[in-house]
Amino acid sequence: MKETLELIDQAIKEKKTIHHVVVNAGKIVAMQSDDRLNESVLGANLINVDGQAVVWASKIVGKPLPERVAGIDLMDMLVRLCSEKGYRSYFLGARQEVVEKVVKHYSNTYSEKIIAGYHDGYYNEVEEERVAHDIAKSNADILFVAITSPKKEIFLNKYKHIIKIPFVMGVGGSFDVVAGVTKRAPLWMQKIGLEWFFRFSQEPKRMWKRYLVGNSKFIMMVLKEKLKSKY
Repeated sequence: MKETLELIDQAIKEKKTIHHVVVNAGKIVAMQSDDRLNESVLGANLINVDGQAVVWASKIVGKPLPERVAGIDLMDMLVRLCSEKGYRSYFLGARQEVVEKVVKHYSNTYSEKIIAGYHDGYYNEVEEERVAHDIAKSNADILFVAITSPKKEIFLNKYKHIIKIPFVMGVGGSFDVVAGVTKRAPLWMQKIGLEWFFRFSQEPKRMWKRYLVGNSKFIMMVLKEKLKSKY
């Protein structure tokens, strides 16, 4: 986390662009069959792991990662950094009432000065280029995108040449948590890698395939990789 924050702060100071992405077990599985998602993830400048299963897997295959960097934790720290350094953030995604609550929360916690703009995530393919230009005109230092994968990654990869914001980050369902729409798992569940189960228990009909099927495929991928490393 510390290393990530330092890299982002430096990029903003130097007006360099960092396209950031996080990966978890489900996304790594999806990358195997979705070429556009695979291209957008591998084309990012900075990749963090937001999934304890991937940290464990990295140790199993002999390429250990130091720690998980949860997207919502990084987002909170970056908003605080905006307040400390005078940076500004743009919030893109979720429903209109949700993104408005997120903006209100951070405005009340810090200041309205850190808000460069916001837009909900419900726009069509015809509108998306206009949305990208609106973001660019905001002159934000940081862009948070709360849109589902792979739409989020594809949008950022497609329009990053227009947006040209120093730091661009996908944040998944973080807006819903900040707005109080969904709850985050207790800290003890986060530490032992059961945050996915907590989310599954809240939305089983929507999440069962993503977690149960996806996690099973990920385990098989890790085992195959481990076997390959032995020969």
